Amino acid sequence: MRSFVPDIELRAPSRLEETLELLDNGWQPMAGGTDMMVELEAGKLEVRRIAGLWNVNELRGIRREGGWLSVGATVTYTELRESAEIGEHYALLAQAAACTGGIATQNRGTLGGNIGNASPAADSLPVLLVYDAELEIASRRAVRRIPYAKFHTGYKRKNLAPGELITRILLPARQTGWQECFRKVGTRAAQAISKVAMAAAARVANGRIDDIRIAYASVAPVPLRCHQTELALRGARLAELPELPDETTPIDDIRSTARYRRQVARNLLVRFLAGLK
Repeated sequence: MRSFVPDIELRAPSRLEETLELLDNGWQPMAGGTDMMVELEAGKLEVRRIAGLWNVNELRGIRREGGWLSVGATVTYTELRESAEIGEHYALLAQAAACTGGIATQNRGTLGGNIGNASPAADSLPVLLVYDAELEIASRRAVRRIPYAKFHTGYKRKNLAPGELITRILLPARQTGWQECFRKVGTRAAQAISKVAMAAAARVANGRIDDIRIAYASVAPVPLRCHQTELALRGARLAELPELPDETTPIDDIRSTARYRRQVARNLLVRFLAGLK
């Protein structure tokens, strides 16, 4: 049964200051609404006071800030996919954006909303781990900045206090020489939640892995950065790769089995490593 719409109060502030005041008084933010509308149609939306973020200019835009690329929290997947800056320097993010939902979802879904929803199956989040992204988080009282890797504290739990809002996602300048890969395995090519998704990047020098970053979606309670696997691979010769630890803790659910996810996650990594040169 659909939620009773007249019970829901919606405001659409145009300034960040006004938005943060609403959040401080118990209102809940909504960006593109691609997740909240599903809950509304299913009759599961518990929120009754919603602050729409679509008109807040401070949350939009992709721009350079020093050595960082600053992406507004309400930048959509379509904007990420079509951005020349993203495509040239952060290609994995453009690829993940192109795999997220269908065109309608990409037109409305936002990067900040995907982070805030805190789903371990979200396609773009392993990319943010590989790129060592940081988050700017604001409230009426302060603005703070944290590594994205410290945002998820457990399944659907996050480092976000009441009244706080993700305002921007910050990507450090990319060095040259990285070989990158993004792969999503799902039931269909579009409109499918991932069974497994992997983002990886590596630099190779003189036949050895100089540095490597590996992250997954849908194989743990949170988006997973595989630090132990990276440590095992750093300095390894491409011709003599070591035995790799298994850091995944997948579950059985309606989309897949834990056994399948574990094997596919390993296969994706092995294929990526085999293609390094």
